[in-house]
Amino acid sequence: MTEVDFHAITAYQRYKLMASLIVPRPVALVTTLGANGVANAAPFSMFNMVGEDPPLVMISLNRLHDGRLKDTAANILHNGEFVVHLCDEAIGRQMHDCGQAFPPEVSELQAVGLTALPSHTVRPPRIAEAPVAFECVLHEKLETDSRYVFFGRVLWMAARQGLVDTDAWRVNLQTYTPVARFGASFYIRCGDRFAMADAPGQAVAAETAIDKL
Repeated sequence: MTEVDFHAITAYQRYKLMASLIVPRPVALVTTLGANGVANAAPFSMFNMVGEDPPLVMISLNRLHDGRLKDTAANILHNGEFVVHLCDEAIGRQMHDCGQAFPPEVSELQAVGLTALPSHTVRPPRIAEAPVAFECVLHEKLETDSRYVFFGRVLWMAARQGLVDTDAWRVNLQTYTPVARFGASFYIRCGDRFAMADAPGQAVAAETAIDKL
Protein backbone atom coordinates (compact mmCIF):
# COMPACT_ATOMS: atom_id res chain seq x y z
CA MET A 1 0.00 0.00 0.00
CA THR A 2 1.07 3.57 -0.68
CA GLU A 3 0.65 5.51 2.56
CA VAL A 4 0.41 9.32 2.59
CA ASP A 5 0.42 11.57 5.66
CA PHE A 6 -1.81 14.48 4.67
CA HIS A 7 -0.21 16.67 7.33
CA ALA A 8 3.17 16.25 5.60
CA ILE A 9 2.20 17.36 2.08
CA THR A 10 1.14 20.68 0.60
CA ALA A 11 -2.43 21.80 -0.07
CA TYR A 12 -1.76 21.52 -3.81
CA GLN A 13 -0.55 17.94 -3.41
CA ARG A 14 -3.64 17.08 -1.39
CA TYR A 15 -5.80 18.64 -4.11
CA LYS A 16 -4.07 16.65 -6.85
CA LEU A 17 -4.53 13.38 -5.02
CA MET A 18 -8.13 13.93 -3.98
CA ALA A 19 -9.32 15.45 -7.27
CA SER A 20 -7.76 12.63 -9.29
CA LEU A 21 -8.92 9.78 -7.05
CA ILE A 22 -12.42 10.86 -6.01
CA VAL A 23 -13.88 10.41 -9.48
CA PRO A 24 -16.04 10.56 -11.45
CA ARG A 25 -17.67 13.72 -10.16
CA PRO A 26 -20.84 15.32 -11.56
CA VAL A 27 -20.41 18.77 -13.05
CA ALA A 28 -22.56 21.72 -12.04
CA LEU A 29 -22.78 24.57 -14.53
CA VAL A 30 -23.83 27.38 -12.21
CA THR A 31 -25.44 30.63 -13.29
CA THR A 32 -25.45 33.67 -11.02
CA LEU A 33 -26.27 37.33 -11.46
CA GLY A 34 -23.64 39.99 -10.79
CA ALA A 35 -24.29 43.31 -9.09
CA ASN A 36 -23.77 44.81 -12.57
CA GLY A 37 -26.70 42.76 -13.92
CA VAL A 38 -24.49 40.47 -16.02
CA ALA A 39 -25.30 36.76 -15.99
CA ASN A 40 -22.30 34.63 -15.08
CA ALA A 41 -21.88 30.91 -15.81
CA ALA A 42 -19.11 28.65 -14.51
CA PRO A 43 -18.58 24.88 -14.15
CA PHE A 44 -17.70 23.21 -10.83
CA SER A 45 -17.04 19.54 -10.23
CA MET A 46 -16.80 19.75 -6.45
CA PHE A 47 -20.56 19.41 -6.43
CA ASN A 48 -23.22 16.96 -5.36
CA MET A 49 -26.62 16.35 -3.84
CA VAL A 50 -26.67 16.66 -0.05
CA GLY A 51 -30.23 15.75 0.93
CA GLU A 52 -33.90 15.83 0.01
CA ASP A 53 -35.67 17.25 3.08
CA PRO A 54 -34.84 20.05 2.70
CA PRO A 55 -33.64 19.52 -0.90
CA LEU A 56 -30.00 20.61 -0.82
CA VAL A 57 -27.12 20.68 -3.27
CA MET A 58 -23.53 21.68 -2.54
CA ILE A 59 -20.90 23.48 -4.61
CA SER A 60 -17.36 24.17 -3.44
CA LEU A 61 -15.48 27.14 -4.94
CA ASN A 62 -11.81 27.85 -4.47
CA ARG A 63 -10.41 31.33 -3.97
CA LEU A 64 -8.18 32.75 -6.69
CA HIS A 65 -4.42 32.79 -6.14
CA ASP A 66 -4.44 36.46 -5.16
CA GLY A 67 -7.20 35.84 -2.61
CA ARG A 68 -9.99 37.34 -4.69
CA LEU A 69 -13.33 35.60 -5.00
CA LYS A 70 -14.50 34.02 -8.19
CA ASP A 71 -17.45 35.81 -9.76
CA THR A 72 -19.77 32.95 -8.83
CA ALA A 73 -18.85 33.19 -5.14
CA ALA A 74 -19.08 36.97 -5.11
CA ASN A 75 -22.50 36.88 -6.76
CA ILE A 76 -23.91 34.25 -4.39
CA LEU A 77 -22.66 36.20 -1.39
CA HIS A 78 -24.22 39.34 -2.87
CA ASN A 79 -27.75 38.09 -3.57
CA GLY A 80 -27.98 34.49 -2.29
CA GLU A 81 -29.33 32.99 -5.51
CA PHE A 82 -27.98 30.61 -8.14
CA VAL A 83 -29.07 27.98 -10.65
CA VAL A 84 -27.32 24.61 -10.88
CA HIS A 85 -27.45 22.95 -14.30
CA LEU A 86 -26.46 19.39 -15.06
CA CYS A 87 -24.53 18.96 -18.28
CA ASP A 88 -24.82 16.32 -20.96
CA GLU A 89 -22.67 15.54 -23.97
CA ALA A 90 -24.57 17.99 -26.17
CA ILE A 91 -23.35 21.00 -24.16
CA GLY A 92 -20.11 19.49 -22.82
CA ARG A 93 -17.85 21.71 -24.91
CA GLN A 94 -19.72 24.87 -23.97
CA MET A 95 -19.72 23.89 -20.31
CA HIS A 96 -15.93 23.48 -20.43
CA ASP A 97 -15.49 26.81 -22.23
CA CYS A 98 -17.45 28.60 -19.49
CA GLY A 99 -14.47 27.88 -17.24
CA GLN A 100 -12.33 30.45 -19.04
CA ALA A 101 -11.42 33.67 -17.23
CA PHE A 102 -13.88 36.14 -18.72
CA PRO A 103 -14.06 39.65 -17.20
CA PRO A 104 -17.09 40.34 -14.96
CA GLU A 105 -18.75 42.52 -17.60
CA VAL A 106 -18.81 39.63 -20.12
CA SER A 107 -21.50 36.95 -19.86
CA GLU A 108 -20.14 33.46 -20.43
CA LEU A 109 -23.51 32.45 -21.82
CA GLN A 110 -23.21 34.85 -24.72
CA ALA A 111 -19.51 34.14 -25.18
CA VAL A 112 -19.97 30.38 -25.64
CA GLY A 113 -23.35 30.48 -27.40
CA LEU A 114 -25.74 29.31 -24.68
CA THR A 115 -29.26 30.70 -24.36
CA ALA A 116 -30.47 32.41 -21.18
CA LEU A 117 -34.08 31.89 -20.10
CA PRO A 118 -35.89 33.56 -17.18
CA SER A 119 -35.95 31.39 -14.07
CA HIS A 120 -39.20 30.73 -12.24
CA THR A 121 -38.20 31.61 -8.65
CA VAL A 122 -34.78 33.33 -8.72
CA ARG A 123 -33.16 36.17 -10.65
CA PRO A 124 -30.21 34.33 -12.27
CA PRO A 125 -31.26 32.85 -15.60
CA ARG A 126 -31.61 29.23 -16.59
CA ILE A 127 -29.78 27.76 -19.57
CA ALA A 128 -32.15 26.60 -22.29
CA GLU A 129 -29.81 23.93 -23.64
CA ALA A 130 -29.15 22.23 -20.27
CA PRO A 131 -31.09 19.01 -19.59
CA VAL A 132 -31.75 19.90 -15.94
CA ALA A 133 -31.80 23.13 -13.93
CA PHE A 134 -32.21 23.46 -10.17
CA GLU A 135 -33.14 26.95 -9.01
CA CYS A 136 -31.54 27.53 -5.59
CA VAL A 137 -31.35 30.01 -2.76
CA LEU A 138 -28.43 30.01 -0.35
CA HIS A 139 -29.28 27.78 2.61
CA GLU A 140 -25.93 27.86 4.40
CA LYS A 141 -22.27 28.56 3.68
CA LEU A 142 -19.01 27.19 5.01
CA GLU A 143 -15.82 29.22 4.69
CA THR A 144 -12.32 27.74 4.88
CA ASP A 145 -8.91 29.28 4.22
CA SER A 146 -9.06 28.18 0.59
CA ARG A 147 -12.76 27.81 -0.27
CA TYR A 148 -16.35 28.80 0.05
CA VAL A 149 -18.77 25.87 0.26
CA PHE A 150 -22.33 26.86 -0.59
CA PHE A 151 -25.38 24.77 0.26
CA GLY A 152 -28.27 25.64 -2.00
CA ARG A 153 -31.91 24.87 -1.18
CA VAL A 154 -33.70 23.85 -4.34
CA LEU A 155 -36.92 25.77 -4.94
CA TRP A 156 -37.73 24.71 -8.49
CA MET A 157 -36.56 22.22 -11.09
CA ALA A 158 -36.86 22.37 -14.86
CA ALA A 159 -36.03 19.35 -17.04
CA ARG A 160 -35.85 18.76 -20.75
CA GLN A 161 -39.15 17.55 -22.22
CA GLY A 162 -39.42 13.77 -21.93
CA LEU A 163 -36.65 13.36 -19.37
CA VAL A 164 -38.83 13.18 -16.24
CA ASP A 165 -42.11 11.31 -15.83
CA THR A 166 -43.92 13.20 -13.06
CA ASP A 167 -46.66 10.56 -12.83
CA ALA A 168 -44.30 7.69 -11.97
CA TRP A 169 -41.53 10.02 -10.68
CA ARG A 170 -38.96 8.32 -12.86
CA VAL A 171 -36.13 9.70 -14.96
CA ASN A 172 -35.64 8.35 -18.47
CA LEU A 173 -32.05 7.28 -17.90
CA GLN A 174 -31.82 5.71 -21.35
CA THR A 175 -31.83 9.17 -22.95
CA TYR A 176 -29.94 10.97 -20.17
CA THR A 177 -26.23 11.28 -21.03
CA PRO A 178 -24.54 13.49 -18.41
CA VAL A 179 -20.81 14.03 -18.49
CA ALA A 180 -18.64 13.75 -15.39
CA ARG A 181 -15.24 15.11 -14.41
CA PHE A 182 -12.34 12.69 -14.26
CA GLY A 183 -8.75 13.50 -13.26
CA ALA A 184 -6.82 16.47 -14.70
CA SER A 185 -8.61 17.83 -17.79
CA PHE A 186 -10.45 14.61 -18.57
CA TYR A 187 -14.19 14.05 -18.66
CA ILE A 188 -16.08 10.79 -19.08
CA ARG A 189 -19.37 9.78 -20.69
CA CYS A 190 -22.06 7.71 -18.99
CA GLY A 191 -22.97 5.49 -21.91
CA ASP A 192 -21.26 2.32 -20.66
CA ARG A 193 -23.50 1.27 -17.77
CA PHE A 194 -23.87 -1.95 -15.83
CA ALA A 195 -26.12 -3.17 -13.05
CA MET A 196 -25.38 -5.06 -9.85
CA ALA A 197 -27.62 -8.03 -9.07
CA ASP A 198 -29.57 -8.00 -5.81
CA ALA A 199 -27.98 -11.32 -4.81
CA PRO A 200 -24.78 -13.18 -5.82
CA GLY A 201 -25.21 -15.24 -8.94
CA GLN A 202 -28.10 -13.22 -10.31
CA ALA A 203 -27.63 -11.51 -13.65
CA VAL A 204 -29.47 -8.27 -14.35
CA ALA A 205 -29.41 -6.54 -17.72
CA ALA A 206 -28.49 -2.88 -17.52
CA GLU A 207 -31.58 -1.91 -19.50
CA THR A 208 -33.83 -3.77 -17.04
CA ALA A 209 -32.19 -2.12 -14.03
CA ILE A 210 -32.50 1.32 -15.61
CA ASP A 211 -36.18 0.75 -16.33
CA LYS A 212 -36.76 0.12 -12.61
CA LEU A 213 -35.38 3.50 -11.54
